[in-house]
Amino acid sequence: MSKYENEITRRRTFAIISHPDAGKTTLTEKFLLYGGAIAQAGQVKGKKNTRAATSDWMEIEKQRGISVTSSVMQFQYEGYCVNILDTPGHQDFSEDTYRTLMAADSAVMVIDAAKGVEAQTRKLFKVCAMRDIPIFTFINKLDREARDPFELCEELEKELGIETCPMNWPIGCGKEFQGVYDRENKQIIHFTSNGGSRAATATAVSLGDPGLDGLIGEKLHRQLTDDVELLDGAAAEFDLEKVRHGKLSPVFFGSALTNFGVEPFLEGFLRMTTPPLARMAGETVVDSYDDDFSAFVFKIQANMNKAHRDRIAFMRVVSGRFDADKEVYHVQGGKKLRLSRPQQLMAAEREIIEEAYAGDIIGVFDPGIFSIGDTLCAPGKKFQFDPIPTFAPEHFRRVRPLDTMKRKQFLKGAEQIAQEGAIQIFKTPYTGMEELIVGVVGTLQFDVLEYRLKNEYGVDLYMEGLPYEYLRWVETADGEPCKEEDLILGTDTKLVEDFKGRQLLLFGSKWAVNWTGERNPNLTLSQFGQGD
Repeated sequence: MSKYENEITRRRTFAIISHPDAGKTTLTEKFLLYGGAIAQAGQVKGKKNTRAATSDWMEIEKQRGISVTSSVMQFQYEGYCVNILDTPGHQDFSEDTYRTLMAADSAVMVIDAAKGVEAQTRKLFKVCAMRDIPIFTFINKLDREARDPFELCEELEKELGIETCPMNWPIGCGKEFQGVYDRENKQIIHFTSNGGSRAATATAVSLGDPGLDGLIGEKLHRQLTDDVELLDGAAAEFDLEKVRHGKLSPVFFGSALTNFGVEPFLEGFLRMTTPPLARMAGETVVDSYDDDFSAFVFKIQANMNKAHRDRIAFMRVVSGRFDADKEVYHVQGGKKLRLSRPQQLMAAEREIIEEAYAGDIIGVFDPGIFSIGDTLCAPGKKFQFDPIPTFAPEHFRRVRPLDTMKRKQFLKGAEQIAQEGAIQIFKTPYTGMEELIVGVVGTLQFDVLEYRLKNEYGVDLYMEGLPYEYLRWVETADGEPCKEEDLILGTDTKLVEDFKGRQLLLFGSKWAVNWTGERNPNLTLSQFGQGD
């Protein structure tokens, strides 16, 4: 195998998904701890050993204790090069998660052992199932009182419609949580806590060891023996093919907070998940081992470094090798360019790179030429990766700056944040942009918009709620723009334009959507905007 092929083969790119507060960001940090990327949990090793932010780098995230934007981290572990995409768990930021899943080859689903499958877990699981990507389950928080593990596995199967195969099994829970039983190697991994900020001390003991009663206690030994017997008779057989097509989820138990079970999970997961997967570009399959470079933009983030007012486009390298000094072709822009300051990221920390391979996530400086879903490829190639859908917002507000003298900063800030995909902005056609209509998937996005415009652009906002709940992209039969006076619209329907000039209709009810469609047969109403 050549060095080039070896670099691609050893890469693993996955997203971590969960309902809020299931411990996803903590698990991400512990992976970095075991990979040597951080010396202690909560402290990323930066340049000259300065301590930098962890994966929740945006100030509002630290204040609220939730992730509101996906972050990207890379580390090395036992010969693997691992790219982690940590996603927001809160449902109001699910659109960012959906886009991030487009860049992942597999997903780690974190479940709270006390709560089981929660609402956001179901939603995110459906997205993974639609993409046919492998799903690995980590049942977390065994250091607290937890539900019966058999019950949790049964709930996963029933709620998500996927078979489960426990790869290990917990020994106790809460204060009695001692470790896990490794089913493949038929041995107990007993953990001793080191305070949670450093790797736990692990001791491997066989199930038949005469000293086991003294190590874990007679009661837990008896319980484990009964559970193992039941598991061996009733649990689904492990089938790697089923795993790789999202039909069977390997289940691991542990506690991210105490590090119990984290390393066995990481090792098992990396062994079972795939190297970088191919992607579709229309009818063409673009294989990760193709010699020619290709990538797509799945995320744009402005002002990661407030001092420089910069904008970073995140790209998933799909095929080949990226070289910093080589020209690439930007398909949507129709021109060749050199990607400026290519870098890999550790949350808010960055490192300029000279090369990257299929599976890697790279960030490049964006002067405003990239959009989510854009394709980059080797000069001479002109395919486009399948577009990333834009989801229709469900909440709308009219927004303007309190200080009219700050209109310029207001428009610039709103447009930049909209280009990231967090919000969508609209204006009434044939009018100026004195005020905007902002649409979001979840209302917490309005708080983020208000916070960021004030802190990053110095603009205080006036917001007014609007009575719309549905949005549809509009196309006419002849492809010409439509005028409101030519349409038959109800009183709770409004024609707007997005910042790319595409026309849309806002509706106050589902009934209004159907009524408008019936009375305007020359219009096609679409729920998704393609390739935004």
